[in-house]
Amino acid sequence: MVNRMQFYIDGAWVDPVVKGKSTPVVNPATEEAMYEIALGSKADVDKAVAAAKRAFETYSQTSREERVALLTKIVEVYKGRMKEIGAAVSDEMGAPLPMAEKLQAGAGLGHLMNTLEVLKKYEFEETMGTAVIVREPVGVVGMITPWNWPLNQIACKVAPALAAGCTMILKPSEFTPTSALIFAEILHEAGVPKGVFNLLNGLGPEVGAAMSEHPDIDMISFTGSTRAGVDVAKRAAPTVKRVSQELGGKSPNVILDGADLTKAVTGGVMHMFNNSGQSCNAPSRMIVPLSKMKEVAAIAKGVADKTKAGDPRADGTTIGPVVNRGQWDKIQALIQKGIDEGATLVAGGPGLPEGVNKGFYVRPTIFADVTNDMTIAREEIFGPVLTILGAKDEADAVKIANDTPYGLAGYVSADTVETARRVGRQIRAGNVNLQGMPNERTAPFGGYKQSGNGREWGRYGLEEYLEAKAVAGYNAA
Repeated sequence: MVNRMQFYIDGAWVDPVVKGKSTPVVNPATEEAMYEIALGSKADVDKAVAAAKRAFETYSQTSREERVALLTKIVEVYKGRMKEIGAAVSDEMGAPLPMAEKLQAGAGLGHLMNTLEVLKKYEFEETMGTAVIVREPVGVVGMITPWNWPLNQIACKVAPALAAGCTMILKPSEFTPTSALIFAEILHEAGVPKGVFNLLNGLGPEVGAAMSEHPDIDMISFTGSTRAGVDVAKRAAPTVKRVSQELGGKSPNVILDGADLTKAVTGGVMHMFNNSGQSCNAPSRMIVPLSKMKEVAAIAKGVADKTKAGDPRADGTTIGPVVNRGQWDKIQALIQKGIDEGATLVAGGPGLPEGVNKGFYVRPTIFADVTNDMTIAREEIFGPVLTILGAKDEADAVKIANDTPYGLAGYVSADTVETARRVGRQIRAGNVNLQGMPNERTAPFGGYKQSGNGREWGRYGLEEYLEAKAVAGYNAA
């Protein structure tokens, strides 16, 4: 039975310092509250930070071999809880159950395993002249994670922090707390030393703010909206702590003349609708040759018509609901804005899908003839809503792609890989995928511009949690 009314601090499950503060967790498919979770306060943050600070004195001195053994055990225990994690994610944020078990829970396992392999080979010291450069753990890390890919974001922060020798405090999203609490149980069973990993639930304006401002937290790793990321950075500034952020996106999907149109458009629409459009790197702006707009719209509509929004636990469901009423209302307003501003509604539109009378379901929606000054082309919608924009030529496509305050991801499909490479190099984004290839988990993930300033995954993810110390004269004769 998952313990939802306590926090995991200093190796034990403990009551909140201030008791009686809680919030319901609502199933987005039914709109019904499933249970309550305890909410923390600044006092709980202080308690967790003190535990992490004490633990850092010893955990930071552990050997590579000790950390390899610890991560190996975490992977082993995690594998036995994947179905449980998938069920929790499905219930709390609406992902179809098979997708939640395979991709949501699987993403967490993938990051744990990848970090383990990086740790086995990483060079923590190098020689430069008479100096030795030593990479040491940054210290106590505050982690704030979102609800859309909960285990992906928890694992790609916790795993490298453990590998680096850091200690940490995690505040998961209050909308998806159960998978995080299971993760705490996994770490406890695997033998993570007390105080190294701490978890408390709470709201951003209280617990998140206290973490960002805390003088004994050396680094904040934040994933969420750009608006919230700005607030975190402002609060962290007076203590000059490191702030690593993975924020919003409005990623271009450039499909050039000569590309396999059916394959590229079909793949792009399916990718956009995956996870009900609730991915920061979703290819939400499809940029196509103006002359192909009608053909592209027809292909896209065919995909939307086959995309079934429904019960996450029912056979045949393609996408589940969005996470909560607030998100649903925002998406509905933006769909209406697209209609009002003159975009062509190709599929979907406002309201609930046909045959659905409750739940935060959004009709799979496609707009064509979108211009880059329209609201639906500028703002991150974070739902199953695709905008299709026309470009006069390759140069115009690149210009439109880069005309955004975001820079998390970009996608390019072309007649040849050489063309895709040339265009991909011109896109101002931290991740560019060519010819339909998925992300490489060993490569860095993160954004340019208002999409953030840090990198996660693989070696780059580990180095986010390390300081470089130069010791001159170490190798002097």
